[in-house]
Order: sequence, then C-alpha cells, then structure tokens
Amino acid sequence: MPAPHAGPGQIRVRVTAAGLNPMDWFMTSDAETAARFGLSLPCGFGTDYAGVVDEVGDGVSGFVVGDRVFGGALSRAVADHIVVDEAGTIAVGGQAHRTPDGVDDPTAATLAIAGCTAAAALAVVDPGPGDTVLIGGAGGGVGVFAVQLARLAGARVIGTGSATSADALRALGAEPVAYGDGLVDRVRALAPAGVTAAMDLHGTDTAQAARELGVPDERITTIAAQVDGITPANGADAAPGAIEEIAGLVAAGRLRVPIAARFPVERIRAAVELQAGRHVHGKVVIDLQERRADRTTGTSPR
Repeated sequence: MPAPHAGPGQIRVRVTAAGLNPMDWFMTSDAETAARFGLSLPCGFGTDYAGVVDEVGDGVSGFVVGDRVFGGALSRAVADHIVVDEAGTIAVGGQAHRTPDGVDDPTAATLAIAGCTAAAALAVVDPGPGDTVLIGGAGGGVGVFAVQLARLAGARVIGTGSATSADALRALGAEPVAYGDGLVDRVRALAPAGVTAAMDLHGTDTAQAARELGVPDERITTIAAQVDGITPANGADAAPGAIEEIAGLVAAGRLRVPIAARFPVERIRAAVELQAGRHVHGKVVIDLQERRADRTTGTSPR
C-alpha cells in the first residue's frame, strides 16, 4: 500500500512495535463482526502501537518530528506508518501520547488497550486497602495491569488462572487460584473472611462466582461479556489521563509489563495464533523495527 501522509491536525508515526490484543482477531474474524466495529474486510490489523513521529500536519501543536509516541489506532497498527489525529480517539482517527523516558517501544506498544481497559475496570469496583479482589483471567493481557493496579491501590488480589500460570500470577502480586468447577469453594478456602470486589476479564464465570461469594453487583465488572445488573468496563470509558498515569508507573518501575513473545511482522500469523490461544502469560508484540533493519542490511528476518 502507498505510504500515508499527515493532513491538517494529524501526525504520521513510523511504527516500531505493535502490541496484540484479543479484540484484534475477534473484530476481524468475519465480515459481520467487522462491520459492528465500523470495519470492512479486508482491512488492517492491530490497534496498539509505538513509534516515532516523522510528519506533522498543519495546525498540530502538541507534537514535533522526532517525538516518541504510543497509543491506539483501530485495526491499523501493524504497518510501517500510520496517520493519527492529534485530538482523536482510538476508535475514530487514532490517538497518540508521548512515550515517557525509560519506557521502550515494545513495552509502550502494549499499553493503550489493556491499560485503559484495566483502568476502567478498576474505576467500576474501586478497590482499596481492606478489599479482597477476585480477578478472573488475571494472567491475560488486561489482567497483568488489573492485578498490579489493584495491588497499588492497597487491595489483596486473588487471581484465577491455569496451573501453569500460578508462578506468573504470584510475580504480579496475586494469589493464584485455579479456574473451573469448584472455584467458589477454592476461593472461600483462600479467603475465609470473604471477597469484596471482582473483575471478570474473560467471560462470566468469575462474575457468577463473585455473586455466590456475596459480592454486591455494584462491585463486580466484566470486560468480555455482559451480565444483567453488572456494570461492564470498556477502555473507551477510562478517565482522562489514565493511560499517561499507567505509562508513568511503568517508567517509574512501579508497574511491570511482562512481554511473553516478540515476533517480526513476517511471522504475524504465528503471533496471532499464540495470542488467540488465550494461554500466553503476558503480552505479544510485533516488531517492525527489525523489518526495517532487514531491508537496510539485506538480511533475512527470523
């Protein structure tokens, strides 16, 4: 495709890395689903990105050529260049934020969707000291942020996952518990004093378990399904400045983003298959900087 160029009120970003999310393959899975997100197939892929501004359109005052940026551009991130609006949103026009010093591009490319979604989920349940929070899907892309943000808020966190994810969950600060049949009993054994809030980051099983454990609906949230009486969380509803705050926590070393795997863009199919398997512990990143190095040197990508 021809390289895009920045128009008025826009910047062009030379993409160095793109982070994958479940929504990327879900919303492009078929034409009907794509249409629900305002897309038509075939289309681009990926939403989270990081890179460097290399063109600035008329009227732009917040960015200059050479600025390191990260953000989201719906189903357009895996590309050599993307154009985003200076005052846009992830869904409309794309969005850009300055990348703080101390945060590398592969890490910055994981922040926008998962970080905003986790921040929105925490805003619903509002955890704090004295709370015990049950997080379903705690080892997933949103979970790694939600667990750490809840811990930073002073809450105790119990995270559901597979047996193989237990060590990864402990490293994030969560107490692991196996999902599936018997979850309620296992949580009761782990927290006999009770659970006070819950975030279901996978489906509805954790939300239903939280109800059985006596958690009121107003302190339960979901991100991947809707349950009558429970307020869902959407990254688009994150408070202004939430993603900058998360990036600042990463830069300060207070929030860690585990990157499970990095792939050159030529192996994007393998990257998506790994991420879509829903058993990866952390984030999957597409490396576009390596591709440019290969073009320059004439070497073959891995």
